[in-house]
Amino acid sequence: MAGFSSWLDTFVDEKGLDTDHRFDVEGPEWGWNSIPLSAVIEAAKQSASNEQAQIKSKLVEVDYRNADPMHFFEYLAKGMAK
Repeated sequence: MAGFSSWLDTFVDEKGLDTDHRFDVEGPEWGWNSIPLSAVIEAAKQSASNEQAQIKSKLVEVDYRNADPMHFFEYLAKGMAK
């Protein structure tokens, strides 16, 4: 998805999210994982274009609902731990 990386960087910056924040999530093989938001962001940027579109759509929805985007990023971190 063209421009997704810069869009995501802008979103994170505008929301004032701490990219050093760590999500402590459990994975089936390695047990507990401590995954920084910056790693979740980089994984999202490396995902397939259809997945990037889904991530962007969900973040726009979260923003529209005035909800905390960190909950969605935690969901993505849990997926990374699997």
